[in-house]
Amino acid sequence: MADRTRSTGRKPGDDQSSTLPTNTVEITATTSNDSHSRTRDYGTTSPPPSRPSSPPRVDEAVGQALQELEGKKAHWYSYLATSDFWIILFIGQVLALAITTTNTFSSLLVQHNTSIPAFQTFFNYVLLTLIYFTYMLYTYGFRKVGGILLRDGWKYFILSFCDVEGNYFTVLAYNDTNILSAQLINFWAIVVVVTVSFLLLRVRYKVFQIVGILICVGGTGILLASDHIQGTNGGPAKNLLKGDLFALLGATLYGLTNTFEEWFVSRRPAYEVLGFLGFFGIFINGVQAAIFDRHSLQHANFSPAVIGYIVGYTLALTLFYSVVPYILRIASAAFFNISLLTGNFWGTIIGVRVFGYTVHFLYPIAFVLIIVGQLTYFLAGSMLGDSKKPWLGEAQEGGVAGIGTAKLKAINAARRAGLVAGDGDMVETAERQV
Repeated sequence: MADRTRSTGRKPGDDQSSTLPTNTVEITATTSNDSHSRTRDYGTTSPPPSRPSSPPRVDEAVGQALQELEGKKAHWYSYLATSDFWIILFIGQVLALAITTTNTFSSLLVQHNTSIPAFQTFFNYVLLTLIYFTYMLYTYGFRKVGGILLRDGWKYFILSFCDVEGNYFTVLAYNDTNILSAQLINFWAIVVVVTVSFLLLRVRYKVFQIVGILICVGGTGILLASDHIQGTNGGPAKNLLKGDLFALLGATLYGLTNTFEEWFVSRRPAYEVLGFLGFFGIFINGVQAAIFDRHSLQHANFSPAVIGYIVGYTLALTLFYSVVPYILRIASAAFFNISLLTGNFWGTIIGVRVFGYTVHFLYPIAFVLIIVGQLTYFLAGSMLGDSKKPWLGEAQEGGVAGIGTAKLKAINAARRAGLVAGDGDMVETAERQV
């Protein structure tokens, strides 16, 4: 903790009207050990060289740095030249490929007469709990985790419930529809995310963001047009209407989950959110599997191929869950969902090899359009992109200083500008978390 000084001006007993100030200072050293502090007087010495005044408080420094970052002179394309943009563009395609991989494994399970939509995702929540809940216990301790459960457990339960049911109805949809039709859930999820973010989280979308979303949706429309021209929708479907309704319900729940998760990871460490998501998911998903998948489990053929598909599905889905919090911090739930629209293209590429699909010439055009829409989404925005969340306050005081957050960017900028101490004090005060 930095030493503090105060000017004595005169010695005791001097006459105020005739005594000139003496250039001496009294040095007080303060040592801190958690909540206990001791002060010792070391007498007087010559004044040190002049130095800047004490740094402002955390929120003031963060607020000032955020204003400077947002007010930085930039061209309409400046954010596209930042590392943040290319990181989220890359992460978005990794996530699109991961979710397409899970969709492919779901279709392969259906082809092997294995329909266990609840049980299929159970192991994902087990894996999330083993990784993140265990780490949270190690980091927080049982007492703190218990306190969070009592205070915020119901919020995490709602998040986990929406997520479990979203997975359940999406996987269930593959019994009656086909892979390309089911992937169109991403479009409706965008509508849900934008609506809920606007109404509940006070997000106000810029013109270029709306245009970018519409371009991405237009790219998806071209995919549909190509399917219609070819007279196929990605393969035969047992009951297309029923499957699409399940997919629509799954998309609605996905949209709610994405929006709620963006709110959570902006305020709490990612490992806490994923830990509780997996923890509650085990119970919710386990009960649902015991009720609805009991008959299917009794007659399921767990051949080596089926077990391999379940393992592949679990690993791909756990990777997906582990990466999502960071794109939600750096960007937003809306951008996350338009990134997944390229999954339709990746699904077709995989389908060519696995299911014997054919690629229509409109598919590459649609893929390019979706990427152009993502570029358009960030045109004429600030250098912070979507990382500054309106529900966290002007100085992001309600948020955590974790990877990808505007708060951490502001802290680093403030440290470089000398507004705050250069060592760990600032980060510890801001509760820097992963």
